[in-house]
Amino acid sequence: MRADAQKNYNHLLAVARDVVTEHGADAPMREIARRAGVGLATLLRHFPTREALFEALLCTNMDALTQKADELETSTSADEALLSWFRELVAFAQSYRGVVAMMAAAHTNPDSALYASCAAVHSAGARLLLRAQGEGTARADMNGDDLFALTTALGWAVDQPSFAPRADHLVHLITSAILTNRSSNDARKAT
Repeated sequence: MRADAQKNYNHLLAVARDVVTEHGADAPMREIARRAGVGLATLLRHFPTREALFEALLCTNMDALTQKADELETSTSADEALLSWFRELVAFAQSYRGVVAMMAAAHTNPDSALYASCAAVHSAGARLLLRAQGEGTARADMNGDDLFALTTALGWAVDQPSFAPRADHLVHLITSAILTNRSSNDARKAT
C-alpha cells in the first residue's frame, strides 16, 4: 500500500475506533465517514461492510490477546496465566460494546471476516486452559469451547449497563469456578 493510502487507512481506523467506542457495534458508517472528513463511498471502498471494518479494528486487539497468551504460557504459572488472560479478554470485550455478539457469531462461521482472529483467540485460551488442567489447577471437565462460551457470556453481561459495575466481581466468580486450587480470597486478589 502506498504511504498516502496507508495514512488514509490508518486515519479511518483511528476515527472508527473512537466512534465505535462511543456507539458500540452499531456505530453508523456515515458518522465514521463524516468525522473522518471523507465521503461514505471512500469509507466503503476501504471497508465494504461493517464486519470488514470491525475485523480491521478488532484484529489488532485479538492478535494482542493471542500474543499475550503466548507470553503468559512461558512466563507465569498456569493458573496465573489463565487468570491474567481471562481478565484481558473481558477488558477487551468491554472496550467495544456489541463486539461479543460479533465474536460469538464469527466463532463458528468460517466465511466471517472475524473468523481467523476469533479462532486464534479461542485456541490461545484453550492452550492456557490445557496447561492449567495439566498442572491440576483448573477443572478437568471443561474444554476450550466452554472457556470461550464463559468468556463471551461474561463479556455480554458486563456490556450491559446494569452489570458493568459488577464486572470485577463477576470475573472473580467465573475464574473461581474454573480454577480448582485457589481459595476465594486468592482468586479475588489475582483478579
